[in-house]
Amino acid sequence: MTRADAEVAALLPAALPGIALHVGPSPQSTTFANQYHDGFRTQYLYARGADIVEQDIPAEWRDNAGIVLFGPLAQEMSPAMITRFPRRAHTLLAATPQGWLRRWDDTGRVWPAPWQDAEHILPGLDVLILSHDDLLPFAAGNRADADLLLAHWSRYVSLLVATDGRHGATLFQHGNPSRFPAYSAHEIDPTGAGDVFAAAFLTHLYRHRNPAEAVDFANCVAAFSIEQPGITGIPTLAQVEQRRQTR
Repeated sequence: MTRADAEVAALLPAALPGIALHVGPSPQSTTFANQYHDGFRTQYLYARGADIVEQDIPAEWRDNAGIVLFGPLAQEMSPAMITRFPRRAHTLLAATPQGWLRRWDDTGRVWPAPWQDAEHILPGLDVLILSHDDLLPFAAGNRADADLLLAHWSRYVSLLVATDGRHGATLFQHGNPSRFPAYSAHEIDPTGAGDVFAAAFLTHLYRHRNPAEAVDFANCVAAFSIEQPGITGIPTLAQVEQRRQTR
């Protein structure tokens, strides 16, 4: 479920073949520009799509989806939507909260925004997935302080996964951390690696119910994804299993 202008909406089915889409109308599509320098990203928001509200979600998806991922880009959906979503056995409710951690100025330059209601929202989730770098601005660039914030949030959600680029990922299970190394990769385009990781992690977790295995699987998929531009680097399942077996 997303919102986009008519031109982008018409392109999505061909760009995402085999994927069910529900695209709501919007005067414009959310558009970012990322600038990378020495491993750090400066981001600009050039356009923001219309808000997404609970009534926009197809009833069939709401009632039958095995995995629900809330993935805001630019504050276009309320975190409170999580608390109103039905909790069912064997269904995963997850969020990638980057869009709730962003604000922007008149030039479009994106800056960090504190997630004020995190402690209220997190108990409504099964999984929270975010980048370690997402929290560095809230810790004045201090990794130890960012780790403390991750540890604090992990007490409010069953599973929290913090990705950390070439350093791998940390899995918190009810507040207890385990670290998983990254797979080696020749980086071409890191944009979207976190989204690829989240999709791979949740899919594996839903099928096998093993969080540790799901992190390793997602690390492997994400390593593939950065080796080619755009979505062309997303691997097949056979490619992933081969790399995992030969590590």
